[in-house]
Amino acid sequence: MAIGWGKSYEEQMEEASQRASRPGRAPRLPFEDRVRLQRLASLKLSRSRVLAQLERASLPAHREMLMKALQAIEKEAEEIAQKGLAADSEA
Repeated sequence: MAIGWGKSYEEQMEEASQRASRPGRAPRLPFEDRVRLQRLASLKLSRSRVLAQLERASLPAHREMLMKALQAIEKEAEEIAQKGLAADSEA
């Protein structure tokens, strides 16, 4: 074992394997579900940013543009949520 290293590689791998096989651990989500949840989180952040800008906007054209952006964000979030529900009901 080299100086400065705590555990051997084999010990680290064994511990990682034990942690992965512990009962009570949440199951891993399929890739598509993780992507969907990440996109929904991103849309939620975008929505809050647009709402904050909308509160400060005073020009009618800017407010209109922000309203359209907000509608597009909400529409996409709803579509993603509906696809997720449809996929969950098929499984």
